[in-house]
Amino acid sequence: MPPALRALASRNYRIYFAGQLVSLAGTWMQQIAMVWLAYRLTGSALVLGVVGFASQIPILVLSPFGGVLIDRFDRRRLLMLTQALSMVQALLLAWLVWRGMATPAHLIVLAFGLGCINALDVPARQAIVVQLVNDKGDLPNAIALNSFMMHATRFIGPALAGWVVATAGEALCFLFNAASYLAVLLALVAIRLPAAGRRGPATPPLQALREGIRYTAGHRHIRASLLLIASLSLLATPYTVLMPLFAKEIFGGDARLYGLLMGTAGCGALGGAVLLALREGTAGLGALVGRMAPLVGVALAVFALSPSLWLSVPALLVLGFAVLLCVAGSNTLIQTAVDNDYRGRVMALFTMAFLGLAPLGSFAVGSLAHAFGVRATLVACGLASCAAGLAYRRGQRARAG
Repeated sequence: MPPALRALASRNYRIYFAGQLVSLAGTWMQQIAMVWLAYRLTGSALVLGVVGFASQIPILVLSPFGGVLIDRFDRRRLLMLTQALSMVQALLLAWLVWRGMATPAHLIVLAFGLGCINALDVPARQAIVVQLVNDKGDLPNAIALNSFMMHATRFIGPALAGWVVATAGEALCFLFNAASYLAVLLALVAIRLPAAGRRGPATPPLQALREGIRYTAGHRHIRASLLLIASLSLLATPYTVLMPLFAKEIFGGDARLYGLLMGTAGCGALGGAVLLALREGTAGLGALVGRMAPLVGVALAVFALSPSLWLSVPALLVLGFAVLLCVAGSNTLIQTAVDNDYRGRVMALFTMAFLGLAPLGSFAVGSLAHAFGVRATLVACGLASCAAGLAYRRGQRARAG
């Protein structure tokens, strides 16, 4: 097995990887189609922000409690439940659009429902990875391959979604996503995990939650990584909710161009995932994250000010590359540092920082863009992201010293 693919030597991880590969392509198609549908129905940057807010605010509120469940119950069974519920959500969305009944209110409610599911699903998928590799030394490679998989599908999914939406409509994207969940469910049935050891008496949920928060706050490396991810989620990653406006109003394109722009950022992220997969161990990873963190803000500001696609495309490539290295690199540093008894709760906090805070950013960015313009808003976000990245880098150097 090539060193960059060494985690795939584990049977369980290999099966899980294949199922997720299919499902994530469908997930990206649904995400692109849903944002474009919201924009087609309303033409409003504010509504785009509200849909993004509704899809992720449950993660901010509920994922810490999801972490308690993940540390207490069988993670595979929890994932089977969340994947089945996600399939139902996608089928309902496809039916509404197919019948011509979809309204912005429907999109907001269904986005909120999926967010509630993801509050448990996302941290559970993060936490189960350590159980799927035979050699715990392959865990960093498994996390890197997860990122590679996510962003390979992020490159393919948006481009495919743009073509499908333009030729057949959004409903087909939602239907494909519903079908793709079957791959994950079959993979979860096929993997074989060792029997769990005897558990001690269950800690009351609120006490377990407090213990997880105290553990995270007392671990300075985990704490610093979570603060960086939270900063990027609030300031940098919400740029995606404004991409339909860039595609149509600034560059005069359609759903195909929107898919291309999103796919370009995904291609940059794919390059970052390949770089992480080629690394052995975590030596020097903290320094790499420290270098990439300010670059996120610089690339975002350049993209916001770009007068043409010729500059926008490389800016998005760099932006996707730097964001991936910050997020996946931080994930790797956290997963290799955390005690397994707290893994579910810590990864729930990671999910809250990465996805749960994003709706606040999406809502704020959508509102500011509505009031002050798209370019000015993203330039301000880029400068603030750069400042946060520089602060993390100074702290990383102090921790290393």
